[in-house]
Amino acid sequence: MKLGLVIDLDTCVGCNACAVACKQWNTSGTTGPLTDFEPYGKDPTGVWFNRIRNYEVGDYPNSKTVHFPMSCMHCDDAACVTVCPTGASYKREEDGIVLVDQDKCMGCNYCAWACPYGARELDREDGVMKKCTLCVDRIYDENLPEDERKPACVMTCPSHARYFGDFDDPNSEVSIISRERNGEQLMPELGYEPVNKYLRPREKKNVDTYVNETNSIKAVKDWVNRLVAR
Repeated sequence: MKLGLVIDLDTCVGCNACAVACKQWNTSGTTGPLTDFEPYGKDPTGVWFNRIRNYEVGDYPNSKTVHFPMSCMHCDDAACVTVCPTGASYKREEDGIVLVDQDKCMGCNYCAWACPYGARELDREDGVMKKCTLCVDRIYDENLPEDERKPACVMTCPSHARYFGDFDDPNSEVSIISRERNGEQLMPELGYEPVNKYLRPREKKNVDTYVNETNSIKAVKDWVNRLVAR
């Protein structure tokens, strides 16, 4: 089993609902409270597992804003796991999820430096590293209806830009949509084999428009112009 996410950059609207839902769920999840510092001050900061980057691509008038959600990629060959001196960072064999053992972590930041995706968050209050868990405490919760056993970010996305499933299953939703729309890894050239995949924004289609030259507003303007010209 290889669990992960597919994120559709074409339909993501950058609303940050996934980031907020992630923050809310994980505040009482496996990693404990995600701390905030001066949340209502001039320079608020805190621990977030999801962050949305925003980019302008293309040239006017064909420019487009692309919202790019970033979180842990749960890499097959995770650099964060390789460099961890205490074994706190590890990848689960049963489903491929990369986690941090809070009891073993000493907050040395090695994993954060090694991760090219900026997915690691040092909780300064607890002194340990925290990261996306794919809501491991939620997806295996048998007390939840089966269709709700998904990460909080997937459940809350209003534009249905996020998909969750097993990439080892060729018939899963994430496998099918990745094949159909050429899902891509982020920076595959680094060799870490990230599990999560992104769907590129679709090409913008030019829509022909028809202007009715005999509309009533134009007719009134023409009548007024003729009246003034007399």
